[in-house]
Formats: sequence, structure tokens, C-alpha cells
Amino acid sequence: MAPILDLAKRQTLLSQLPGWIVLPTRDALYREFVFEDFQVAFRFMSQVAVVAEEMNHHPEWFNIWNKVQVTLSTHDSGGLTERDIALAKAMDHLAVSVK
Repeated sequence: MAPILDLAKRQTLLSQLPGWIVLPTRDALYREFVFEDFQVAFRFMSQVAVVAEEMNHHPEWFNIWNKVQVTLSTHDSGGLTERDIALAKAMDHLAVSVK
């Protein structure tokens, strides 16, 4: 089980994730990605699925047309861990490069 991020580590790592917020109702990250159209959004989700499977760390997400809403939290740890930060960074990278 991955350890929950302490306050100092959390602030440092979250400062590297523009566009992501910590949800006020739970210890989780949230971001909405907006793409050109449904095909690009779905391509993004497909690419994230490969990375998430390799990490064995799967996002909660919702898609409608060109938007993908993502929530990240390490369920077996009960909150935010470095695994969530790593997946968020990977998603940010893929969002920029998906066409």
C-alpha cells in the first residue's frame, strides 16, 4: 500500500500540476480535459488506459463528447499518494500530445 502524501510533499507535488485541484469533499485530485472532438477525447482515454494498466492504477473518469473528467485517488491507501501524482503527470503529457 502506498503512503498518503504528507502536507509538505503534497504542496510541492501539487504545485507541479497546474489545472488539477484537490476535491473539497474527499482526498482526491480532479481535472477536466477538453479536446477538439469525441475522437480525440477517446484517443486520449485509450492512451491513458495503457499507462494506467501498466501502473496498475486506474482513474475514475467520465466522458461526454469532447470532455474527460478525471478523479484520482489511491483507494487502498485512502487518499492521495505519489501514484496519483505520477498518473496525473502522465495524463497531462498525453493530453498535450494526443491528436
